Amino acid sequence: QVQLVESGGGLVQPGGSLKLSCVTSGFVFRDYGMSWYRQRPGKEREYVATITVSGNSQYYANFVRGRFTISRDNAQNTVYLTMNNLKPGDTAVYFCHRQGQEPAWGQGTQVTVSA
Repeated sequence: QVQLVESGGGLVQPGGSLKLSCVTSGFVFRDYGMSWYRQRPGKEREYVATITVSGNSQYYANFVRGRFTISRDNAQNTVYLTMNNLKPGDTAVYFCHRQGQEPAWGQGTQVTVSA
């Protein structure tokens, strides 16, 4: 059974940082590119970042480039999203996503950026 479980969300002040984790199971993690998406209140889900199978390449949405970093640990079957200089507009539910012909999603973790 494929599972993706996000954690690490919470309430943070503007300018603060959070590191999200997505622990996976039920598939060969190192064979899949992984992504993060987010859904802001009242908005559609949007793309945030991708990391390739090897971890050697990362891609980002323009609105997070330079502030967020996606990484992975193939030994731990985990993908991370390190978020710095958070803004109120980053408030959203963040979802982990497995790429491929049979995409899979986690349940999401809430990130709230507020003073």
